[in-house]
Amino acid sequence: MTRRSDLPAALRAARLPMVGSPLFIISNPDLVIAQCKAGVIGSFPALNAREAPGEPPLLDAWLKRITEELDRWNQANPDTPAAPYAVNQIVHKTNARLDRDVEICARWNVPIWITSLGARTDVNDAAHAAGGIVLHDVINDWFARKAIEKGADGLIAVAAGAGGHTGAQSPFALLHEIRTWFDGPVLLSGAIATGRALLAAQAAGADLGYVGSPFIATIEANADPLYKQMIVDARAGDIVATAGVTGVTGNYLRASFERAGTSVEALEALGTQMSFGKEREERPKAWKEIWGAGQGVGAVEAVVPAAGLIDRIAREYRAAQARMQGLLADWPV
Repeated sequence: MTRRSDLPAALRAARLPMVGSPLFIISNPDLVIAQCKAGVIGSFPALNAREAPGEPPLLDAWLKRITEELDRWNQANPDTPAAPYAVNQIVHKTNARLDRDVEICARWNVPIWITSLGARTDVNDAAHAAGGIVLHDVINDWFARKAIEKGADGLIAVAAGAGGHTGAQSPFALLHEIRTWFDGPVLLSGAIATGRALLAAQAAGADLGYVGSPFIATIEANADPLYKQMIVDARAGDIVATAGVTGVTGNYLRASFERAGTSVEALEALGTQMSFGKEREERPKAWKEIWGAGQGVGAVEAVVPAAGLIDRIAREYRAAQARMQGLLADWPV
């Protein structure tokens, strides 16, 4: 774990050591702005901003709105400034929009860039030239080393239990291997849905937690109301891991397969070839019909405003800190 004072300015500006992870389809300016105003880093995938053919890039309009609203908030609330925001870029070769979206993000000086499904030096260079930092998400130590070699500033360790595309390794094993050689910023993703889990992530070696599934069940999230309620109703045992949806192993709500009229077994029988650039007609649409979620859903008890969720996690985080101080006093070494 890096001391807060040693983190890049964009990360230490958060009041709570937490990033709201970019949720495909679901994360939108309303959610990002609410997260940032409440003191955590909000984020969204660039691909969420989809305009009709012939219209100006919606990503440009989203970044304008986010930037201007957070600037107004900071002017009115100098004692509680908003946290910075992040934009997620899918750098896989099937993303035909990447070059355009990188140019737009560079023009708006996006402070934090999150890259996924590949590591590219040119994208990292563009972020740095615009004054931003790059966090790359990884599922193992090999990918972590490649990301840093190609110029990423920090890592998002995606461990077992994370919603959507996920890793298979224990957070303890994954963080240990990364921390044997890397002392820069590391975030942990994987079933972090409480303040206790957030503090545990830091104790295990992460600097910040990466929280996704709880934000699906927020008022601001662009999710089907049935999806939000399914998150509230679900427990860890209702999450299933499969590569049958996109070709990359992900965690999904089992009930969403049933709702879409299919099953995990049926999709796996069709093969697991990676596909992001176009939908395969014989399959339900990933994220739109088959709904992702992590194993931390059991901590979500109601659909609430994003600020209310963050307040709950902050209270739990402070209580966990107090409890640990007592425990550490009981176990002097």
